[in-house]
Amino acid sequence: MKAKESITSTIVHDTPVRSRESEEFWGRDAVAAVLRGLDIPYIALNPGASYRGLHDSIVNYLGNRAPQMLLSLHDENAVSIAHGYWKVSGRMMAAGLHSNVGLMHAAMPIFNAWCDRAPVLIMGATGPWDAAKRRPWIDWIHTCADQGALIRNYTKWDNQPGSVAAAMEALLRAAQIAQTAPYGPVYLNLDVTLQESKIGPMPALPDVTRYAAPPAVRPAPEAVAAAAKLLSEAKGPVMLAGRCSRSLEAWKARIALAEKLNVRVLTNIKLAAAFPTDHRLHAAPPSNRLPAAGQKVLAEADVILSLDCLDLAGTLKQAYGTRPVTAKIVQVSCDAHSHRGWSMDYQGLPPMDVYLMCEPDAAVPLLLEAVRPRAASVPEPAAEPLAASTDPLTLGGVAHALNTATRGIEVCLTRLPLGWNGAYTHFRHPLDYIGYDGGAGVGSGPGITVGAALALKDSGRIPIGLLGDGDFLMSNTAVWTATHYRIPCLMIVCNNRSFFNDEAHQERVANARGRPPENRWIGQRISEPDIDLAAMARAQGAVGIGPVTRVADVQPAIEQGIETVRGGGVCVIDARVQPGYDSE
Repeated sequence: MKAKESITSTIVHDTPVRSRESEEFWGRDAVAAVLRGLDIPYIALNPGASYRGLHDSIVNYLGNRAPQMLLSLHDENAVSIAHGYWKVSGRMMAAGLHSNVGLMHAAMPIFNAWCDRAPVLIMGATGPWDAAKRRPWIDWIHTCADQGALIRNYTKWDNQPGSVAAAMEALLRAAQIAQTAPYGPVYLNLDVTLQESKIGPMPALPDVTRYAAPPAVRPAPEAVAAAAKLLSEAKGPVMLAGRCSRSLEAWKARIALAEKLNVRVLTNIKLAAAFPTDHRLHAAPPSNRLPAAGQKVLAEADVILSLDCLDLAGTLKQAYGTRPVTAKIVQVSCDAHSHRGWSMDYQGLPPMDVYLMCEPDAAVPLLLEAVRPRAASVPEPAAEPLAASTDPLTLGGVAHALNTATRGIEVCLTRLPLGWNGAYTHFRHPLDYIGYDGGAGVGSGPGITVGAALALKDSGRIPIGLLGDGDFLMSNTAVWTATHYRIPCLMIVCNNRSFFNDEAHQERVANARGRPPENRWIGQRISEPDIDLAAMARAQGAVGIGPVTRVADVQPAIEQGIETVRGGGVCVIDARVQPGYDSE
């Protein structure tokens, strides 16, 4: 069963006064009708006059249902919420952005969605393209030539249709492209005049089922056979479990394939859970960079199965250095279809001996059927101790308290802070952890957490985002959206009062240049005054706890946060951790 099939999402509905029946319609009514036909559940938006026509149509024509509007206090949060919703549910959401200014605000989370291969339907608008119809000043600064060019290098497709009929078709095409693997964001820009033009009777609406995204592509049988032969005959194969879906069926298939082949498995903490981390075949804790144990396992492999590994070339380089890669490589990925010249998110070019140009979910069942069992024994990986309670409070102490407070409770970790050690906690289900944001854009954590929580609502699983303080401060107004619509979630801000990653960079530069590393904090520390993050949460209707500075107080704070979420509320904990990283 796919994750989205077991999720219900009932949230507070801002119910409009019923509109009178009419035979007269406007351009954006037709667009709204197609949106409903595409089964878009929500549109997160920051309002603006450029798409007031669509706003009116969703409220007064659709009754603010399917899609329902989610008011966001910043354009970035609108896109991040849609991104987070997809990461859990597998369903595409929409985001509404106000003209060129809203699009510029949201450029970073759009890049995140692009790098994370997340389908987001972005609805934008522009002032009247006909200059004679522009209002003085405001319509002029909110209109630009080729608005989609602002984000064209990191979207799959964009369009500015010139008629209602063209807009309806463009919406169908946008949804189809976004949801065809490799997935990605798309942008549809509608002229305000087109939106607000009276069109008379509603035009015939398309049968959206005839414009759906295609089913997953299956790899060539001869490629599957070649891959199966390599894996079956391997002496020491390794599986790199990379970009994979939240499907529980696909999760079980990966486990079955690994067990049939007795293949050691490595995962990446930047990506969502792809394999149980406490399984005997999981060779090393998930991490940003391969730990020493992972490097050794990969360097000794004779066959490597990459299931859409993020940065396969860079991963191999960590194990092999400058030496030639001697292992045979089986690559399962269709990501090359999204590779462009502007962004380097495609990473290095890896060697490949068998290339299955498809999604891992399509290839794994075929490989499972085709491979022969390998009886070779795999040594048990060295036990990695989970985090212990520490004093003063560190990330390890937060992890220990979290593990204790959530024992026996199903949770979904929507974000982990930089410096989190992959051995701190185990992932045993595809929804235990949904990975980072893709583009390393600081500020996405709160919005992604709210979007994920929306998808998880009423599922029984507790959404918990462990955020950095910089991440929270940039986008904390997503908390208001969660409280207003009663989307329960817990945010634990691992607050080291610094952009500490850059402190580490400054220390390295200073040491390399023979300068005082003690100055690394200047321009990095968030102190004098300290910011009361819990008060910021309370100001937006959430429960704010903290600052929590003692190890003994962390677990009770998390338990209170979990009870708040179970009661339908939103909670933010300000955990004052010591600067420092425990990850490799």
